[in-house]
Amino acid sequence: MKPFRFATTATTGLVSLSQMQETARFAESVGFSTLVYADHLDGQYAPIPLLTAAALATERIQVCPYVLNVDFRHPAVLAQELATLDRLSEGRLAIGLGAGWSRGEYLATGIPFDPVGERVSRVREAIAVLEGCFGDKPFTYAGKHYAITDYDGQPKPWEHRPPFLLGGGGRKMLGLAAQVADIIGLAPRVPPSRPGGVFFDPASITVAATEEKIDWIRAAAAERFDDIELSTYASATAGYGPPVIVTDNALATARTHIDDINARTGATLTVDDYLDSPHVWIGTIDQLVEKCRSLRERFGISHFMLSPPDVCAELVERLAGQ
Repeated sequence: MKPFRFATTATTGLVSLSQMQETARFAESVGFSTLVYADHLDGQYAPIPLLTAAALATERIQVCPYVLNVDFRHPAVLAQELATLDRLSEGRLAIGLGAGWSRGEYLATGIPFDPVGERVSRVREAIAVLEGCFGDKPFTYAGKHYAITDYDGQPKPWEHRPPFLLGGGGRKMLGLAAQVADIIGLAPRVPPSRPGGVFFDPASITVAATEEKIDWIRAAAAERFDDIELSTYASATAGYGPPVIVTDNALATARTHIDDINARTGATLTVDDYLDSPHVWIGTIDQLVEKCRSLRERFGISHFMLSPPDVCAELVERLAGQ
């Protein structure tokens, strides 16, 4: 089994530099392995400058955009920014990439929101371009979406290619991740219309859905499956407070969430469906510690993205590196 590793968000909202760096130092001190930050265009900082500031305030913790929307940046330009961050952090970068899902951002900015297959195809090509830019000699690439001619990307990463983290909830994206990623993030599926205003498809957060996703990954990864680090994140509280909720009354908290989710979406989630989900983190610290152990034992999931860091500190201190 792979050792437990934990990631947490660098910040939420437009906090001050000192607040964000204080959070980064705290996360490092309690044993989080990675500091992450999302890539959206609404109400937040740009991820690469923010993670650079976090890296400069810390010594050991990895930094990772979670995840960069490939449609927002040309990969050759992105390669320069990422390699710069990797060098400034002395090799502490992990590269999270995704195909984009927030239709509203595309519509507001005029960026075409292509079908999922087209967006996933762009991610595949973007990775090829990034790896070419990180290589030790000029390269040429001719794809459907990008064309590179005798280009030697500069600067190069600190010592070696940073690990790639790809994630998703659908078979196309997880199939790609299985072929090229070092870390695969298991995510709920995001329905195009978000029925009832709920972020995720309720059926996609269950244990059964997780088993299906891992089967897709195993089939696509073949012999490289054992080298992949499987990750999940807390995301299914449907807007009710923080992603991780530490409480002595998990059942009552869960029932409140389930009743509302089912009413808004027509789903039929049960309490067990909900609390067993790899994306639902509600309970005492002891219960959440046991959940980490159970998910690793059952699915091989050893990497968890849990926030906020102060709420999850005791959990991380008890398990990190084991």
